Amino acid sequence: MIHDDITDFAAALPPATALAGLDLGTQTIGVAVSDTFRSVATPLETIRRKKFTLDAARLKELLEARRIGGVVLGLPRNMDGSEGPRCQSTRAFARNFGAIWDGQIAFWDERLSTVAAERALLEADTTRKRRAEVIDHVAAAYILQGALDRLRHLGDSEPL
Repeated sequence: MIHDDITDFAAALPPATALAGLDLGTQTIGVAVSDTFRSVATPLETIRRKKFTLDAARLKELLEARRIGGVVLGLPRNMDGSEGPRCQSTRAFARNFGAIWDGQIAFWDERLSTVAAERALLEADTTRKRRAEVIDHVAAAYILQGALDRLRHLGDSEPL
């Protein structure tokens, strides 16, 4: 099921399952995963996009192997918060993937995630070649970590 609201997503998640974060690009899909406590996002891999069926099969394989309960998909909003063609493409991917995968899907505003990932890689003195290889799944980790932090905050504010 696809959720626009992170609160609804949190309520629908199965307990003690990890989450995955996706940075969906035109040529690649960056993938990051969390631990089952949903506290830390770790970059996993970058899938080179071919066609939807092949991309979705690889993604589904990764999610099932790690028993992922939900996916946080970066939504590339414009800087003014509006949604353009890339958002429409991302939403279409979510609808198509949701038809073949049984887990929960949520959107997370990904503005500046690639910039933050690039800055972190530069600070780590990563070579240009290596940055190009890992930028997408590092950006996916930034997207996922933002959602994890929000989910943790939601959990803290619930009455006991």
